[in-house]
Amino acid sequence: MSGADNVVWLGTPAFPEAARGALADTRLRANLRRATGTIRDKRLAVAAELEDWEDLRETAATIKRHTLRHLDHHLLGLEKAVTAAGGTVHWAADAAEANRIVTGLVEATGEREVVKVKSMATQEIGLNEALADAGIRAYETDLAELIVQLGGDRPSHILVPAIHRGRSEIREIFRRQMGDWGRPAPEELTDDPHDLAEAARLHLREKFLRAKVAVSGANFAAADTGTVVVVESEGNGRMCLTLPETLITVMGIEKVLPSFADLDVFLQLLPRSSTGERMNPYTSLWTGVTEGDGPQDFHLVLLDNGRTATLADEVGRQALNCIRCSACLNVCPVYERTGGHAYGSVYPGPIGAVLTPQLVGVENAASLPFASTLCGACYDACPVKINIPEVLVHLRAKAVEAKRAARLLPTSEALAMKAAGAVLSSPGRLAAVQKLAALGARLVGREGRIGFLPGPLARWSATRDAPAPARESMRAWWRRTRTTGRDEGRTTAEGKEAR
Repeated sequence: MSGADNVVWLGTPAFPEAARGALADTRLRANLRRATGTIRDKRLAVAAELEDWEDLRETAATIKRHTLRHLDHHLLGLEKAVTAAGGTVHWAADAAEANRIVTGLVEATGEREVVKVKSMATQEIGLNEALADAGIRAYETDLAELIVQLGGDRPSHILVPAIHRGRSEIREIFRRQMGDWGRPAPEELTDDPHDLAEAARLHLREKFLRAKVAVSGANFAAADTGTVVVVESEGNGRMCLTLPETLITVMGIEKVLPSFADLDVFLQLLPRSSTGERMNPYTSLWTGVTEGDGPQDFHLVLLDNGRTATLADEVGRQALNCIRCSACLNVCPVYERTGGHAYGSVYPGPIGAVLTPQLVGVENAASLPFASTLCGACYDACPVKINIPEVLVHLRAKAVEAKRAARLLPTSEALAMKAAGAVLSSPGRLAAVQKLAALGARLVGREGRIGFLPGPLARWSATRDAPAPARESMRAWWRRTRTTGRDEGRTTAEGKEAR
């Protein structure tokens, strides 16, 4: 499978169509509003505690910009440091190569199952499916990821993948599916959060104690020391990273940082931006292998999968600065109403709208750059100051150009814009159109609104009313109310001068 096949869920509808279905789901909207609102308020509170919050954001943005400019240098440094510490580094150009590498490493151990700590990179490449094709079962250990896996579902949020599920739904998923994946849920299971968490803990504990191979993602990696970092809030990551004999980490190449000291900045920004916490409950760091302590075989898979192509775009490359905090999702009015599934990608929300089209090619995700109001809330919230609205506009232009190049005839929208240009370039034609519009308003207007517009505007007016054209244009009003008085004033003044 290609990178595009994995990043984007092929066969899913374009964003406008998918969003229409999501908007009709009142329970989904209630879940999203409650969850994103809670996280948003917590983030604002803990960020306000730091007097240097804006300085931290600027420092992080500067570090990220520097890293991207010298990405090749830092990646080679990371490879050297990891190798010196006893680890093995693998380079994967795309999803297919990454899946082959990881599958081969697991098969070499003779094991037929792995435990996983939450990783968007492995979701991006479809690793679970690739392992299943090889007869290897992957067990998700993050609670939200476990819910998604047991429910045969897809993640809908970067930080809280099961944000679209309510407690009663989760209870039914556990009761129905847990037994097929291991220890079944208790018969008396309720939808109390404590009971649900306890059922998951008991279900996963036997897997942690049995597993010989673990697969993880990485939040950061320090190029100077070869240290890899995973932050999480449940302790499942710590279990995955310490108990198995073999650890395989799949990391996007953009996650590298120049030095270990840079973690001081990002470990302050990430928890506050993601969960509204002052620090992560579990921050795990490891450097290669240490005899008698933790996994004795460590492999780091550095994943490209469209990132180098993204790096070549001077405007779009800033999307690679993302630290996957999800702050942009929690403030986005579009995401709050549609949820993550409408984006048809493992990367939902504003960051997905700019990252996915670049990883897979704009032509394969042409609707995503338009999944935004351009309100700028995402830019204000982003801890590394990614100018998402700027990238959205940039990608919209690319999407339009790609669509135009693929067409033999101009679109109705292009014809409409050409006609509008002809009208607006001539005062006479504009006045004539305004008169016709005013006449039409009298005929079809209803309480000052028009419910339907024809042609290329039909889709726009299908979900909103348009204001009826004014019965008198500003130019006509000016001539009627100002010209006569101005001429009379000039005549009076001239008469006074003559006297």
